[in-house]
Amino acid sequence: MDNSFVLYLGRQTLETALLLAAPILLTCMIVGVVVTLLQAVTSIRDMTLTIVPKLFAVGVVTLIFGGWMLQVVLRFANGIFGHIQNIGH
Repeated sequence: MDNSFVLYLGRQTLETALLLAAPILLTCMIVGVVVTLLQAVTSIRDMTLTIVPKLFAVGVVTLIFGGWMLQVVLRFANGIFGHIQNIGH
């Protein structure tokens, strides 16, 4: 195992993590901005008003993108195991 493989593996790991986290993080950001604007307009300062919509939105996004996320993780894991298998030969 040389330095270039370790750098490649680290880069692939970070890219996969970012790709998997992006839909959930973007959803939290968008819902957070909308709820904050709603609170600013209506002067409501309830903490549950910020948490409950985010949890609901994250649940919906996870249900929608869950299959795709699983495919990305499986493709990444298969690639890693393929590299490990090739190291022995």
